[in-house]
Amino acid sequence: MSNQVAVFGGGCFWCTEAVFDELRGVLSVVSGYAGGKNKNPTYEQVCMGNTGHAEVIKIDYDDGQISFRDLMTVFFATHDPTTLNRQGNDVGTQYRSAIFYSDDQQKAEAAAFMKELDEAKTFKNSIVTTLEPLTEFYPAEDYHQKFFARNPFQGYCQYMIPPKITKLHKQFKELLKSQTK
Repeated sequence: MSNQVAVFGGGCFWCTEAVFDELRGVLSVVSGYAGGKNKNPTYEQVCMGNTGHAEVIKIDYDDGQISFRDLMTVFFATHDPTTLNRQGNDVGTQYRSAIFYSDDQQKAEAAAFMKELDEAKTFKNSIVTTLEPLTEFYPAEDYHQKFFARNPFQGYCQYMIPPKITKLHKQFKELLKSQTK
């Protein structure tokens, strides 16, 4: 058992953070930016779509309680990995579906898992999730952290996040913190 890191881009980080915050073995989830060329990008710069960054979450987790494969399973089930540079109404490379791997083992495991999903025809269309090396992670501004928990009545949060949480609770009960003994 040891602490590990996974970095996923699945569209708006408010949505992905809310989902992964509920999983057992997840020690922390931080919204931020990865995959771009600018150092210390701001939300406004990333939203312009020309820094190359994606909105991501950095998940610190205990691999004795939850595996990287479990995290990927939830990741692929709670966003659309078949739309290029888009999640719902959020459009642009900053909303791309991406796994930012921290080592060769994560890269190989993610590539094999995506191949498995494609071969099983899990989705109607092919997966377009990118595999990118994690060269740098920049935490997003404070007001983005725990956004759904602090702003449950904000319009975007009310519309976009509850369906993902409902799906999580229905399909992954065994992975939820609330199921921990």
